[in-house]
Amino acid sequence: MTSKENQARTDFSALALSPATLANLQQLGYTTMTPIQAASLPPALLGKDLIAQASTGSGKTAAFALALLANLNPRRFAVQALVLCPTRELADQVTTEIRRLARAEENIKVVTLCGGVPLRGQMLSLEHGAHIVVGTPGRVMDHLERQHLTLEALNTLVLDEADRMLDMGFFDDIVVVAKQCPKERQTLLFSATYPEGIAKLSAQFMKSPEQITVQAQHAEGKIEQRWYEVKNSERLHTVSQLLNHFRPESSIAFCNTKQQCRDLVGVLQAQGFSALALFGELEQRERDQVLVQFANKSCSVLVATDVAARGLDIANLAAVINVDVTPDPEVHIHRIGRTGRGDAEGLALNLASLDEMGSVGKIEQLQGRESRWFPVTDLTPTGSGPLVPPMVTIQIIGGRKEKIRAGDVLGALTGDMGYTREQIGKINVNDFSTYVAVDRAIGAQAAQRLNQGRVKGKTVKARLVTGTQDFE
Repeated sequence: MTSKENQARTDFSALALSPATLANLQQLGYTTMTPIQAASLPPALLGKDLIAQASTGSGKTAAFALALLANLNPRRFAVQALVLCPTRELADQVTTEIRRLARAEENIKVVTLCGGVPLRGQMLSLEHGAHIVVGTPGRVMDHLERQHLTLEALNTLVLDEADRMLDMGFFDDIVVVAKQCPKERQTLLFSATYPEGIAKLSAQFMKSPEQITVQAQHAEGKIEQRWYEVKNSERLHTVSQLLNHFRPESSIAFCNTKQQCRDLVGVLQAQGFSALALFGELEQRERDQVLVQFANKSCSVLVATDVAARGLDIANLAAVINVDVTPDPEVHIHRIGRTGRGDAEGLALNLASLDEMGSVGKIEQLQGRESRWFPVTDLTPTGSGPLVPPMVTIQIIGGRKEKIRAGDVLGALTGDMGYTREQIGKINVNDFSTYVAVDRAIGAQAAQRLNQGRVKGKTVKARLVTGTQDFE
């Protein structure tokens, strides 16, 4: 096949999509389909059930979103598509992406139903009518039980990151929800790995699904992988040596257990690193704060378990550190695929003790190449002073509920307070809080000026977020 023919096959224009959708895709910068989109969209648009293997960052959200939008009747105010996700973060990301892709159509209403948020607001949103619901299984089940949510008009059910939902114990919840969906519907299941529960799920409620596998591999030159052999007693200290040697602006350090996360954050913070932990038991408020600080470059190292980090799509991640080797080689591929996205090059630094060499062997087998080992003694500090993030985060009490918008905060800081646009980073407006990243050098002063000044004509309370965690 010529490269021109291949290009034509992977162009969105080759799909049976409306002209308005194609124009919107072009505006969003979507020209060529990713491998998972090219493989799954043609059968999905024909209404077939799919089991597709795809990881975060592979473009899978657009793959199922375009299929469910093609099935949708905007003039019918009823829930016609349901997307189940393992975590609130992933549900929020999926909602944002569906809204962007739905801009071609008039007024498509997408509602997110996740735990950690009061039921009442979600109930009111559903009362006003919705076309698409994105949510976590437990909360969706809650609304079904209370009869806030009805699924008689549903034509598409999507299970996103099904393997993680199974890991998190959602099998029975998924079955309960699926049983309340009409029998005549399309089911699209996306999963990075294939645990046995997937076959069990699909056998229960999918109609002769097509299986699609896109090889979970990374171009060899894109991500530089380095392996270091360590004793268990030296492991956490070696992480600080890696950070001092490579000095990545942002990195995720993966641990296999919550306890290892806690221990590593303790060690790193004691050495002056800006590090925060992300694991299953954190309260939603603390989880949100951790993610905001990492995404806005106020925290250099996010220490996380696989389940907690699932569904996070952090742009421009300089390095991934595997503090523990995962026993599942596909999870390893998934972890390191978070660096080296787009045109960027990535760095994957892996620590392994003698008793983990069996798992290393499995990873080599899946990758089809041997690991490159380096001595720990090569790791010497390369910068002057500790590795500090470029930004700090200020929390303003008040958010969407007080009608605060990102532009109001930016206007206050760059107008009345005289800071430049370059000194201000990401601004996240939540329901009750607003987080703004500012240049580290002006952090304390900017917080003080916000406290003394006004945002949108109102006085506000602002404080610097300290970036430490207490696990007592």
